[in-house]
Amino acid sequence: MRAAISVIAEKGTAALRMSDIAARAGMSTGHILYHFGKKDRLLLEVLAWSQEDLWARFRHAVDRAASPAEKLDLFVRFYLPVHQDDDRYALWTQVLAQRHDEAGRKILTELLDGWDQRLEAIVREGRDLGHFADVDLPEFTIRAVAMLSGLAEDVMFGRSRWQHASPHAFAMTALTRELTPADRR
Repeated sequence: MRAAISVIAEKGTAALRMSDIAARAGMSTGHILYHFGKKDRLLLEVLAWSQEDLWARFRHAVDRAASPAEKLDLFVRFYLPVHQDDDRYALWTQVLAQRHDEAGRKILTELLDGWDQRLEAIVREGRDLGHFADVDLPEFTIRAVAMLSGLAEDVMFGRSRWQHASPHAFAMTALTRELTPADRR
């Protein structure tokens, strides 16, 4: 899986060959084809594996967080790409750019919904503890994830505006502004 992610990040999905992944992984092309069948399925499986790995690391970090605000900060850190060459995010952009059958769309929807559910859980906890404002969770989540996705695209594209500014800090300022209870503003 790690070999596939690095090859996809280097070559993109259009130029990707199963033989490239096999060579990087030290396996035969037949072995790769046996496990995944076609390239589209491989891409979805690699993305799902990558997300499970990321979410396991996220859960571990969140379990040690002391407050909903710290959990929100972690969510933003895990959501945004680290830099323009972030392999995990490059995989997302490559896979989302492809056409998918109903089964593929279902997998992608579940992965995307996973981000929404994690954010809603953090905000719900913060709201219930009185740390966050009483926001409409589905509406807030749509706005927050749309903003984070736009920031991520900017980072991956290499927009110059982020050379001297932090997308993470920008996102945290916007989210905190919306989540701060009115009596604490």
